[in-house]
Amino acid sequence: MKLKTTTKLCALSFSVLIALGACTDDSNKSDDSKNNEVSQVENTASVSEGALASEEKVETSSEEIDKQDYSRFDIYAPFTLTSDLSHLSDNQREMIALLIDAGKIMDNLFWKQAFGDKEALLSSIDNPKAKTFAEINYGPWDRLDNNKPFISGYDAKNKGAEYYPDDMTVTEFENWDQAGKKGLYSLVKRDDKGNLTLVPYSVEYKEELTQASNLLRKASELAEDEGFKNYLKLRADALITDNYQPSDFAWMDMKSNPVEVVIGPIETYEDQLFGYRAAFSTYVLIKDLEWSERLSRFAAFLPELQKGLPVDQKYKQEMPGTDSDLNAYDVVFYAGDSNAGSKTIAINLPNDEKVQLAKGTRRLQLKNAMRAKFDKILVPISEQLIAEEQREHITFDAFFANTMFHEVAHGLGIKNTINDKGTVRSSLKETASALEEGKADILGLYMIGKLYEKGEIKEGELMDNYVTFLAGIFRSVRFGASSAHGKANMVRFNFFKDHGAFERNEKTGHYSVNFDKMTQAMNKLSEKILVIQGNGDYEASKHLLNTQGIISDQLAADLELLEEKQIPVDVTFKQGKSVLGLK
Repeated sequence: MKLKTTTKLCALSFSVLIALGACTDDSNKSDDSKNNEVSQVENTASVSEGALASEEKVETSSEEIDKQDYSRFDIYAPFTLTSDLSHLSDNQREMIALLIDAGKIMDNLFWKQAFGDKEALLSSIDNPKAKTFAEINYGPWDRLDNNKPFISGYDAKNKGAEYYPDDMTVTEFENWDQAGKKGLYSLVKRDDKGNLTLVPYSVEYKEELTQASNLLRKASELAEDEGFKNYLKLRADALITDNYQPSDFAWMDMKSNPVEVVIGPIETYEDQLFGYRAAFSTYVLIKDLEWSERLSRFAAFLPELQKGLPVDQKYKQEMPGTDSDLNAYDVVFYAGDSNAGSKTIAINLPNDEKVQLAKGTRRLQLKNAMRAKFDKILVPISEQLIAEEQREHITFDAFFANTMFHEVAHGLGIKNTINDKGTVRSSLKETASALEEGKADILGLYMIGKLYEKGEIKEGELMDNYVTFLAGIFRSVRFGASSAHGKANMVRFNFFKDHGAFERNEKTGHYSVNFDKMTQAMNKLSEKILVIQGNGDYEASKHLLNTQGIISDQLAADLELLEEKQIPVDVTFKQGKSVLGLK
């Protein structure tokens, strides 16, 4: 990484976001790489109390921003993360505070993985909006503009972030005869002789992880749910041993705890070189008991839906675990990878393939964050780009269902290739995340259709989900090609366009869904992705993403309209202990 030499700033227009370059010439353009999302994947506060304070300074609604002053730094709409804690005991409230403190440590560790010296960067930026933007992006690269630098003096972001030596080539890594080199929980460095060597997270970050481990142990002493108490102890052990599987199994056994935490190295989006290494992240969550009750019954349909997938039997021979569950939460704290750039609104974990096949996964729907994106982004987008006669189909229930079943759909399909190439994730390398997100989106919609057919979804109609899904593509494609979710949405938009799933009125510029062709396109794309994954076909995956994962001139113009209307690209949160009234 080239260090900053000056602090000249560029407030980029959204048209620049689309494809036209940023504050750099072509030699500095970032290649297609990563984003966090999803998973998913989403928060902006720097997670320190100081960052929360700076965030509060720019908390103005888009309507209040003078058009002359609106810039790239204003693309995140502010939203306060809170929840009703009145039903929790004093011990549980104290426990939440400890979990947030542990999350702050994960936040600082992610800074090290994504950029390096956080304080050196932030102290060099005088412009308050630019500094907040750097906090949101965990570095000087705009995550929603293909990781282009927005501060001069920085080169394009390394695809391998800080997981690998800057001078290491792909060929050098692939020729390196080293057991465990694809491991989730280690860094690749050079030894004194210049040779590549592995350094476990538990060694590299020993001091910070020991502190976080101690906080989780203290939190476990306050936990009133025995399953949660056990999980916190096992997760505390995992942080200092790099052995996360026992805590993943324990996490799957939790069903009744009112407070939830996801913490540790989780997703691999930040490693855009290979997609091997996991990034530190945290979510602290409060369970919504009423909504969770509504969702719980859907997990039982997974085996039946797996059997009905529109693909040959050999690509659906694995049966998802039956311990999967669905629950709704208010998220009260994001940190690290989950907090970088676009904000995650649903979680599907664990990622460990052995745990998934034995137990399934847990799908956590972040309802308050989801509502923020629906109200502040999706509805305004639909008012600009969706045909007026179909706008009645834009509903929060449909948005919630599309998001929820996206997470459920991660459990469908296949985890291991059918030709002994290993796991799908390792075979498809850096393309795995984008293809998996594309699979989850399209199979989620497939599942909704099947559940409507069975009469299991009684609210609304399938057209609600289709039209809301189309509006959601416009929302997510704005995340850019460096986001796995953004790339997946580009592929789906172009595939659907080629198959007539929607039409654009040239006079109005509005899009409308063709119900029958949408269903046909959905089944065709589902089959295509499942076959690529099952075959572990890296070249086919690259070809699909490179040829279909692009933004056409027409789509770029439509998205530029959203910038002109000052519709936010994503949300940013005011959050933390002070917001919740905790000490």
